Amino acid sequence: MANWLLKTEPSEYSASDLQKAGTCAWDGVANALALIHLRSFARGDRVLIYHTGKEKQIVATAVCHKPAYADPKDKSGKLVVVDLKFDQMLARPVTLDAIKREPAFVGWDLLRIGRLSVVPTPDIMWNRVLQLSR
Repeated sequence: MANWLLKTEPSEYSASDLQKAGTCAWDGVANALALIHLRSFARGDRVLIYHTGKEKQIVATAVCHKPAYADPKDKSGKLVVVDLKFDQMLARPVTLDAIKREPAFVGWDLLRIGRLSVVPTPDIMWNRVLQLSR
């Protein structure tokens, strides 16, 4: 089982939207490296949901319900989506500023490659996010 962080603009699709829907096809990923990561998803992988824009914070968790498959909206056949199942809202969001201050997150692609929308998340970083959210 792997851990990931997925970024979303909350005005387009928020963690609350996923919570209401229960499940969704996570689409809109076009960056080559992000697509490579998305293709690596397996059923049961854990996901942190990160709100971009003005919020810049991790707000929820989800689980990969269905691994990567062709994006039905993409006529080129290059894009993929994964199905996510909502897990929980964090008791306290973890802000980007808090992450930048934590030595545990040094080297995390969230900080190294700021525009990357699909970010691998090592167990130690996953666990630290959950600790900070309590």
